[in-house]
Amino acid sequence: MNLPRALLSSLICLLSGLSGLSGLSGLPGSAAGWTSIDPPAGPGSMAPSLTLAGKDPVLTWLEPLGPVKEPTGHRLLFSRFAGGRWSAPSVVASGRGFFANWADFPAAAQAPDGSLVAHWLAKTGDDTYAYGIYMARSTDGGATWKPAGLLHDDGVPAEHGFVSWIPDGPNGLRAVWLDGRETAKGGAMTMRTAVLEGGIPKNTEILDDRVCDCCQTDAAQAADGPVVAYRDRSADEVRDIFVLRRTAKGWSRPVRVGSDNWKIPGCPVNGPAIAARGKLVAVAWFTAAPPSPRVQLAFSQDGGATFGKPFLVDGGKPLGRVDLILDEKGDALVSWLALDGQGAAVRLRRIGPAQKTGELKPAETVAITSAARSGGVPRLLAGDGNLYVAWVDDSEAGRRVRVSRNNR
Repeated sequence: MNLPRALLSSLICLLSGLSGLSGLSGLPGSAAGWTSIDPPAGPGSMAPSLTLAGKDPVLTWLEPLGPVKEPTGHRLLFSRFAGGRWSAPSVVASGRGFFANWADFPAAAQAPDGSLVAHWLAKTGDDTYAYGIYMARSTDGGATWKPAGLLHDDGVPAEHGFVSWIPDGPNGLRAVWLDGRETAKGGAMTMRTAVLEGGIPKNTEILDDRVCDCCQTDAAQAADGPVVAYRDRSADEVRDIFVLRRTAKGWSRPVRVGSDNWKIPGCPVNGPAIAARGKLVAVAWFTAAPPSPRVQLAFSQDGGATFGKPFLVDGGKPLGRVDLILDEKGDALVSWLALDGQGAAVRLRRIGPAQKTGELKPAETVAITSAARSGGVPRLLAGDGNLYVAWVDDSEAGRRVRVSRNNR
């Protein structure tokens, strides 16, 4: 049974160790070894997402329309980092009906034909959580955008979101999302997928008919096909991390990544991250299952069919909100948020598949922000020989999207 949203919010704060901290401010700025390359994001900006378009990092984010504290709407902006600078932002979409959320952020993705697709959330009904996944498409590198309609075709005024994108096939982009059409009838949240060709969604499928209601999904392209990571929801409210693989035989049965057995009667709003290189697949995630909250990482050497014993990435005071990449050596770089003094630290750690727990190098701090939800979900990207981290500086000076870079 789903708990009321207000009760869930209190539960989530308690589990994350945030009680009494939501009003505290962190300290802005990047740590040693990291260079600030702030994008052209204005006051009140939030919900950043990074991806590669060709060889260039590109960033999307939300900005308020009107007063920052009482916005009349929002707009989704896009900028490309090339030649050592960010381009002037282009407007993907703008309006009063946006569903602007710290955890369910918009994103852009590049299709194999070079076109770009971006998505955002906007209201489809009067209920607070009645919103859909809207799309726009660009064929000129993100300079201009044209509306492309809804990702889903159900027309039900219910919750839809937490989208992941990966290229699929010679021309397609695969989307994976959480779809609440069944919740409107008293059913469970489902996870669905479709492939976009020319910006048009086709062949929608159900991947799992009962999943955690509001945790991020993630997807990666492995040697045999797409691999999707998500938080499942069992009949007795165990919400552990699972993966699904698509091979020549179709979609596999769900595989549990780690046996946390985290039983929780509400969504923790803390999804996994996945990355792949050939047969090597890595998954990072947060759990608050006993004995204590922790961030973990597990590797698969067979494309996601089986996973080894998880590494403990952070067992101190993590808040989760993970992201993950695999470098050319097969090392995993995991980012997450952890309590740090009166705020939260954006942390990063490198772990190789063959390492032993005692050999792990210390985590490094990229930046300091707020421990509140407004601190958002840091996003990690590797490109042009650099690491990029997009994060939300939620300090006393106000909230703003920032990007830090480290030459590796």
